[in-house]
Amino acid sequence: MKWEKNIIDNLKWPVPITNRKEKEQLAKEIASRIKDKEVIGVGSGSTSYLALLAIAERVKKEKMDIRVIPTSMEISFTCVQLGLPQVTLLDKKPDWTFDGADEVDPGYNLIKGRGGAMFKEKLLIRNSNKTYILIDKTKRTEKLGTNFPVPVEVFPPALVYVDQEIKKLGIESSTLRSAQGKDRPVITENGNYILDVHFTEITNTLEKQIKEITGVIESGLFIGYDVEVLTH
Repeated sequence: MKWEKNIIDNLKWPVPITNRKEKEQLAKEIASRIKDKEVIGVGSGSTSYLALLAIAERVKKEKMDIRVIPTSMEISFTCVQLGLPQVTLLDKKPDWTFDGADEVDPGYNLIKGRGGAMFKEKLLIRNSNKTYILIDKTKRTEKLGTNFPVPVEVFPPALVYVDQEIKKLGIESSTLRSAQGKDRPVITENGNYILDVHFTEITNTLEKQIKEITGVIESGLFIGYDVEVLTH
């Protein structure tokens, strides 16, 4: 019996995609890199979404067999729409991963996590042999924190404690991220809260210092990771 899944098949990206032309060029470039039988980690965000569309088109055209490890529910839904089989890190290691970023400095340090999936994104990067970061030119910055705060994923009962402790690291502001259109906080892919923190200075040790606070699940700082940045 055919499974009627119109609720999934009719889903679209929830917001207008900025700089779509540049992102679609990146999508085509990353799709050209896939090989048959590969396992590919897919990050969150609109650039990853467009790249997945381009990959699915090539897979269908060339009858390729790949597996996908998604980092977010939106990307997982898109895999279902496109007929791309999904696996997890429990049974497969990604050959490579691609993802977007909110900010990238000249040393290829990143701020990520506007989509609330930084823990899974960081986990995929740590398990991948190669990671490509896809950005348009607006995401480049001379100094991290110029345009975006650092997202910090927090175990809900630890919210007050983490907020108190994170202030000791030197901050300008710390705000609990609220969901648009709802009177409640954003919930991450792991069921946690997000603090958006503007730090007075982002040092090479800050990522580690944040993670050492009890109750912090992960942060959106990616300092010193082995990534290749692709841009248009």
